Amino acid sequence: MKKILDYFLSSVYLLYFGLTLVVFHVLQVIAFHVFGKPAHKKVVDWMNAFIAYGWYLTGSSIRFQQQPNLPTDRPIIFVANHQSMFDISPIIWFLRRHTPIFVSKIELAHGIPGVSYNLRKSGAALIDRNDPKQAIVEIARLGKHIQQTKHSAVIFPEGTRSSSGKMRPFVAGGLAMLLKRAPDALVVPIAIRGTGPFNPTGVFPLTSFSRMSWVVLPGIEPAGQTPDELVRLAQEAISLELGVLGVVSQ
Repeated sequence: MKKILDYFLSSVYLLYFGLTLVVFHVLQVIAFHVFGKPAHKKVVDWMNAFIAYGWYLTGSSIRFQQQPNLPTDRPIIFVANHQSMFDISPIIWFLRRHTPIFVSKIELAHGIPGVSYNLRKSGAALIDRNDPKQAIVEIARLGKHIQQTKHSAVIFPEGTRSSSGKMRPFVAGGLAMLLKRAPDALVVPIAIRGTGPFNPTGVFPLTSFSRMSWVVLPGIEPAGQTPDELVRLAQEAISLELGVLGVVSQ
């Protein structure tokens, strides 16, 4: 019976999700070309609010716990574990005052209404995993951007999703390059729980009545620490929050 309910509620949500992407894609194009980047950002923020709160259509719930004193006068590098594509929307919506910009694989920059257009226009670091030099250049560009604008970057140091809930080892390379170009940045871990089980087998079916949460943990000052030490501290903080006993070896 639960599986039938999963299929039914997933069908309802995915219809809603598809319409949301199409409608907000059009709104993004209009906002960007007529009113400029600030208007485009507001449209993107609301698109992600619609995506995230739409999960209530599946009977699922979301909880986002923020640090009350995150700075807005310096760049931030958010470091998060990665379970599914549904990790992203609440970060964009609830941390919108920090203008989070993602490190993303280049394949996502084309073919997905709403999402791909935003990746291209937001300044996301679109990396080609088969071209390390290109990836370094893109991440460096994003680091320079957040240093100048006091915006934030979001990076998933596992490099790929782990729907099982067990984290893969965090890799320091991307964080190191961001910090090289944004030396004033604060490193802030985010612990994400429940999005993997919600989305275990691709987009369909989703697991109805899932509980998902995002916890923004206290920031880590990078001064005097190597990138390897910083990713270790971030992963330890996330593991402690999630109660994860270990990581998946690569």
